[in-house]
Amino acid sequence: MAPTHTESRPPGLIMASTCFAGVVLLIAFGLFVYGIDLHSIMFLCLLWTGGFCFCLGHDFTAIREMMAAAIVRALPAIYIFILIGMVIASFMHSGTIAALMYYGLNWISPALFLPLGMLLCAIMSVATGTSWGTVGTLGVVFIGIGSAMNIPLPLVAGMIVCGATFGDKMSPVSDTTNLAAMSAGTNLYHHIYAMLFTTLPTFILALIIFAIYGVTMSAGDLPTTEIGAIQLALENQYTLMPLITLLPIVLMLVLSVKRVPAEIAMSASILLAVMIAVILQGDNLALVLNALWSNSAPATGIPNLDDLLGRGGIYSMSWTLILALMALALGGLLHGSGILEVLLRGIVARVKSSTALVATTMGSGLLGNMAMGEAYISIILNCQLFKARYKAQKLDSAMLSRSVEEGSTLTTGLIPWTTAGAFYTATLGVPVLDYLPYAFFNYLNAPLAIAMAGLGWGVLRQSQTQVGN
Repeated sequence: MAPTHTESRPPGLIMASTCFAGVVLLIAFGLFVYGIDLHSIMFLCLLWTGGFCFCLGHDFTAIREMMAAAIVRALPAIYIFILIGMVIASFMHSGTIAALMYYGLNWISPALFLPLGMLLCAIMSVATGTSWGTVGTLGVVFIGIGSAMNIPLPLVAGMIVCGATFGDKMSPVSDTTNLAAMSAGTNLYHHIYAMLFTTLPTFILALIIFAIYGVTMSAGDLPTTEIGAIQLALENQYTLMPLITLLPIVLMLVLSVKRVPAEIAMSASILLAVMIAVILQGDNLALVLNALWSNSAPATGIPNLDDLLGRGGIYSMSWTLILALMALALGGLLHGSGILEVLLRGIVARVKSSTALVATTMGSGLLGNMAMGEAYISIILNCQLFKARYKAQKLDSAMLSRSVEEGSTLTTGLIPWTTAGAFYTATLGVPVLDYLPYAFFNYLNAPLAIAMAGLGWGVLRQSQTQVGN
């Protein structure tokens, strides 16, 4: 917790409830009733919560330190924000995205596009451990292919988020997977084993739903004329040599699998893509480097394709980054002042059955994401709050880590003001509330897991396994 004023005191339940209810109402009415931009709403939420912190005895310096501490904890994610913008821009200029689109349009049919796309996103995110890297590379490609096939983009974005989130949850090289296991005090691979019981059935269910959507898509005529025009435009704009143009994404994948830090893997891929753009595509070096800051659309003659190929650059992530910083600052106030902890402890004390405990843990993860804007603190906080209760009910610690991930990791991309939700919107060009109905894997996992807990399926108890740590 951040340093506070010597006369500060913990909040009571009424004060904590009033503060949090005010934040929820400001967001709900501002966003859904009055259509106010999220940045302005976050500013009002900061003022509202800061006022409560002041009433609790925290001076301005302590309030500022609480906000800063939350942002510092999220600096790795902020670095990824910046690098992903450059990855997309450099991949556009190197022809990497163009090559993937060109050849993808040759072999992906409307009937297979959605389920196959979800599988590919899942494979890449499991291999790399990052949903953001998957969305920023394969996700952008699938948005372009889906647009060419006249598939609704919210449906495509929902498919991408489903596949990318699967790996972010299940990969042994994912930061959230490791964080949940560590915070709950269980072995990493035991944590992944526990998640298989609920995650695989949900993933298969989502895959079936997308396959059904794919069948309905194949009933229509394939827009071969439009697809042919897009491929011709890509041929005219780029030198499509897949053995060369796909090297940046292959490099990033290989380095990620070898557990090279994401920042290094992305930076190496950016440099390689810049070299290919200059040497193979014949782009001016200054033009490509400027595109890393703010990319510009080429003139292919197809407006939608131009918009896609003009994405990327640090500047394109600025709206998202500023929103994330404000949301993180708000989370820092709610966490640092103890407001969120008081609310959650009051909920935990009333939980009796194992099924209710699993459901409450997931709901608490969602609440933490809504309050703090990202999953990392929510995972740590909820593991701390619920660990004793799981132990008292003789549940395996992997049950705690599983439930925390299903409440935190899976829901963070479904909230517009979280770092993940804002990032997906900026990268895919589809608002969270538009793709949310189609993110089947993300929101079906929790009710399925609760139902299984109620039936006693996949419930791991301390007597069954040796608890890690």
